[in-house]
Amino acid sequence: MSGAIIFIQQDLKITEVQEEVLVGILSIISLLGSLAGGKTSDAIGRKWTMAFAAIVFQSGALIMALAPNFRVLMIGRFLAGIGIGFGVMIAPVYIAEISPTVARGSFTSFPKIFINLGILLGYVSNYAFSGLPPHINWRVMLGVGILPSVFIGIALFVIPESPRWLVMKNRIDEARVVLLKTNENASEVEERLAEIQQAAGHVNAEKYEEKAVWRELLNPSPGVRRMLITGCGIQCFQQVTGIDATVYYSPTIFKDAGIKGNTQLLAATVAVGFTKTIFILIAIFLIDKVGRKPLLYVSTIGMTTCLFGLGLTLSLLGNGSVGIKLAILCVCGNVAFFSVGIGPICWVLTSEIFPLRLRAQASALGAVGSRVSSGVVAMSFLSVSRMITVGGTFFVFAAISALSVAFVHKCVPETKGKSLEEIEMMFQNDRPHQGGELELEDVKHLMHIQ
Repeated sequence: MSGAIIFIQQDLKITEVQEEVLVGILSIISLLGSLAGGKTSDAIGRKWTMAFAAIVFQSGALIMALAPNFRVLMIGRFLAGIGIGFGVMIAPVYIAEISPTVARGSFTSFPKIFINLGILLGYVSNYAFSGLPPHINWRVMLGVGILPSVFIGIALFVIPESPRWLVMKNRIDEARVVLLKTNENASEVEERLAEIQQAAGHVNAEKYEEKAVWRELLNPSPGVRRMLITGCGIQCFQQVTGIDATVYYSPTIFKDAGIKGNTQLLAATVAVGFTKTIFILIAIFLIDKVGRKPLLYVSTIGMTTCLFGLGLTLSLLGNGSVGIKLAILCVCGNVAFFSVGIGPICWVLTSEIFPLRLRAQASALGAVGSRVSSGVVAMSFLSVSRMITVGGTFFVFAAISALSVAFVHKCVPETKGKSLEEIEMMFQNDRPHQGGELELEDVKHLMHIQ
């Protein structure tokens, strides 16, 4: 959309306010999909919830590509938002529940990898199709998003259902078969299956219904409250530091820095997409080796530095060769630090810190916080930039990013190497722990006592 919007303006003659609404509404509407995703995934399973998300999103993409006016374009954008809401909520939950503990962090980052790959391909397609007539190029840019549905359709015949969801439905034998696909040691599988059954015991024994789950989330115990603060907080900080403004409005940022011409603007955005993709791949290799928290420190401190530098560059060095180079460097640096830390890790954390009975709905709640924050940023960026300049807006993002460093230190524990059940017990521990962190030995001691 970042490149397509340039030509949509020319073709459909939309206003600046309509542009903000078109760009930002996707994130706001996606919260509806995220809210419905928890109940849907518990009812029909994680696998078929992903299938539903794909169908809704691809329908929206087709409508946008064929839209004759702004109203129809908004209908397609609405459907795409619903599909994204389902997708961003269910994909990390499914992967966390099916992955072995040792590789869960890396695997749970996969959705973020392909989101970044999609952004990169979007930038490349914008550049590649920019030479077509304005009434055709933006339709092709949006229409090529339909192609992934072919791969999703094939994948649905291959991937298994979540073993934890199967246990919740008392389909124990099927869960055992799925676990054996990721672990060939039968004794370890039986041990893991017993842990899952124990964790799911509350769900089956007390017959948790949707109202009971939401009642617990709205009136949480101290342990669940800590989970909600960590999960929802990291999701919101991921967005209010301005990453979507950087992605959606990168042509606007580079134009303010002094780059002229649509083709040159779109070429510069390809560098942003390439950087984002490369560093998300680096995060995959580091997340289960270095740990979540060290990467979050590097990420949030690096983002703060780059956002502040971008604000200075746009405020003091605009419309010059040096200013253009520094602006591109700061934008690429910002997305690099984002992608190596808070970008993928926020989804890893929200998919692994909540207990089984609350996981789907709590992850949906975290996704809602992310989507609302993203929508507010995307729908206000142009208006705020007009009031305080683009450079001033990035000073605000830098200040918020600085707050995220403090949040990581205080509220985010290290979850590397811990099973989902151990992480749940870590948050339930009533003792205060420094820096939001509890060592694995303490957890094992607590398990032994119980």
